[in-house]
Amino acid sequence: MTLFAAMRELTSFQYNLVDNVFSMTIATMGAAAIFFISARATVAPKFRPALLVSGLVVAIACYHYFMIRQSWQAAFVFEKSGDAGMYVPSGKAFNDFYRYADWILTVPLLMVELVAVMALPANVGRPLLVKLVIAAALMIGLGYPGEVSDNWTTRLTWGILSSIPFFYILYVLWVELTKSLDTQPPEVRNLISAARLIILITWAFYPIAYAFYGDSLPGAWPGIVGERSALGIVGIQVGYAIADLTAKAVFGVLIYIIAVRKTEALSPAEREAQERAAMALA
Repeated sequence: MTLFAAMRELTSFQYNLVDNVFSMTIATMGAAAIFFISARATVAPKFRPALLVSGLVVAIACYHYFMIRQSWQAAFVFEKSGDAGMYVPSGKAFNDFYRYADWILTVPLLMVELVAVMALPANVGRPLLVKLVIAAALMIGLGYPGEVSDNWTTRLTWGILSSIPFFYILYVLWVELTKSLDTQPPEVRNLISAARLIILITWAFYPIAYAFYGDSLPGAWPGIVGERSALGIVGIQVGYAIADLTAKAVFGVLIYIIAVRKTEALSPAEREAQERAAMALA
């Protein structure tokens, strides 16, 4: 068992592709954090907690991607050979744990974002939130033992266990949450449905990567990623980064649009009442 990904020699293009994607992800997450925190003033007080959580999610991701990039750069050294060269392992391990440290914090918070922007009554929203947050934490926690294992049977076992809360989350989002859509303004119902689809599409990438990213895949799957080839390492790192950008920054933008639309749907009297209540609590 290892907490670190085994490295292979990479071409300059492969190494720099991953490094540049990490750099872009850091910049995007950081900019998104500033935007979401600043944009809170543009929506009604009732929806500001959702944008605060959105900002927190991308800020956490920004920090962890900074650490991931630092670890990536430390894991390789450039060796020139003739007119070209290769990036070879430096002997320092590339630490994949940063991803799980990020996910165990941000994935439950994504559920908080969605429920918070819906602004459901406490007796409806609180039980829904508890179910989603606990299931999200279990999904990440159960997946980790398999992620750090080199044994395919162990990976499969923990992967199946991790899938149970994943499918439960989908059930809650598509069955229980659907019952609350009628309480939302008509102009945001499709946006909330789109937010659920973003969760489904982006989260679907992670189990695929989990299944194909083992140190020793069964012989029945030759030539896909087996033994963490250079192509496999690059593909997984780039894929994870794009999935994280979509699941956090793009999802956060959608949450912001929902908050703006719901603010615009408020009558002047409702908006004024919310502002007075917020000032009273300040």
